[in-house]
Amino acid sequence: MKRWLLAVIVCSLVASGCSRYKKVTELEDSDSTQKETEESAVKVSAQPGKKPVKVKGIYISGYMAGSEGMEKILDKIKGTEINTVVIDVKNDDGRITFAMAGSPMVQEIGAEERCIKDMNAFMKELKSRGLYTIARVVAFRDPYLAEKKPEWSLKNKDGSLHRDNKGLAWVNPYRQEVWDYLVEVGIEASEIGFDEVQFDYIRFATDSSMNKVFFDEKDTKGRSKTDVITEFIQYAYDKLSPHDIFVSADVFGTIIGSKVDAERVGQVYEDMAEHLDYICPMIYPSHYSDGNFDIEHPDMEPYKTILAALDRSKQELLENKKEGNKQAVVRPWLQDFTASYLDHYIPYGPKEVRDQIRAVYDAGYDEWILWSASNRYTWEGLLTMEEGKKEQEEIERLRPSTQAAPQETKESSKSSEAYHSLEGQVQEEETTPESSVKKDKKTKKKPNVVIVTTGGSRN
Repeated sequence: MKRWLLAVIVCSLVASGCSRYKKVTELEDSDSTQKETEESAVKVSAQPGKKPVKVKGIYISGYMAGSEGMEKILDKIKGTEINTVVIDVKNDDGRITFAMAGSPMVQEIGAEERCIKDMNAFMKELKSRGLYTIARVVAFRDPYLAEKKPEWSLKNKDGSLHRDNKGLAWVNPYRQEVWDYLVEVGIEASEIGFDEVQFDYIRFATDSSMNKVFFDEKDTKGRSKTDVITEFIQYAYDKLSPHDIFVSADVFGTIIGSKVDAERVGQVYEDMAEHLDYICPMIYPSHYSDGNFDIEHPDMEPYKTILAALDRSKQELLENKKEGNKQAVVRPWLQDFTASYLDHYIPYGPKEVRDQIRAVYDAGYDEWILWSASNRYTWEGLLTMEEGKKEQEEIERLRPSTQAAPQETKESSKSSEAYHSLEGQVQEEETTPESSVKKDKKTKKKPNVVIVTTGGSRN
């Protein structure tokens, strides 16, 4: 009888799936380990085993990544301090730059534009060179998705599809379907081997045509622009982190210390920093109008401008740090192009690039990414790998006594800069398949503000 009963039990276990039961146990152990890791002193990322890298990087467009020119760039990188490449995965046109069969929505709307023919081989090449890889995913400025799914897009009050001053449609940041699509793309980037997903254009459009847009209460549910952008960041982070990938986001540099700009684009610096591994302010000196930071012509003073911008970043984060909450590591975008469209500018070469990098270190930060829309970088401004290591060691040795403290904010200066808007004429930075776009912001009473974004057509 006992033998018969034992046989029945064994058969029942087999029928119910012993291996499945074992996997559940293993998963529970994994979750427990993850929780312990989260509660320990981990600086970035909730994921065990994921090691952060002090990024020194450059941006590469999808078009360049899939061209013969990429091999030349990789050869230039070899032996330098550059250890990271930011690659377009979902570009400014809303197109996916390589085959993404695992994404149902990419397949449904036909979003693939396979600039990179063999992504597996390309990723293998990058890893063989020891490069940290960041997937750039453009979020809410997605003209392709907006045209394919108009019900997910910004609409004018008359019901027509809204287009910005360049004729491009934007998707609606309030739509959950858009969030899920972006997460889907991020997961696919993780599956192909990227170390990090970096969201760009996680904001609302800024030109004057936005006053024509109708936001339905069924979508907004009483949420402000800043509410919904922060909610998206938290949602994306929670969904992507379990996939063993870091999450970062690009933000306008001018939102730091400016409530007006923050509310206009929907980006609150300190709030977003609570839900990211890295936050990447675009603080190109050409961003800032004459007189910002008490600097007569910021583009002509790259060291002072970057140092002032990062000092303000540090001050904002320190003042708004909530006990028990994490804050993202700050990793700024730096300027490697000449802003010849400005009235007051200087050519940017090795000295100007190095001055910006030096300002990052002097502000107490360690990471940076260079931006050039055409992917033409000033290699002469970079150190060799060995020189970079020695420099980092020296910085760490001297930093306790020489680290720059946040600058005292003059109330009059800060309140004046808070009035700068993000609206104005659009000017091209560089003419490329994915050209970076600037806005020369003008008002009758206030100095110009120039806004640049770090992606292809980034404004």
